[in-house]
Amino acid sequence: MKKKIRYTDKPLAMEVVRDFLPPPEQLVLKPDAVKVTLNLSKTSVAFFKKQAKKHKTPYQKMIRRVLELYASKYE
Repeated sequence: MKKKIRYTDKPLAMEVVRDFLPPPEQLVLKPDAVKVTLNLSKTSVAFFKKQAKKHKTPYQKMIRRVLELYASKYE
């Protein structure tokens, strides 16, 4: 037997959450990219591959994101 729903006239406790999502046009377009050849140490690549596997994402994407964050901080 299903549990009965009990309705009440008590006010609901709510909090307005600021919209933090980017607009749809920013979700579908890829940023301009330039292909480069880069030599990295075996240990750093192994680290990113291990982390990428754990988070189920491409390791190149993680490396790209680290570089983007670094560049934007010092821009």
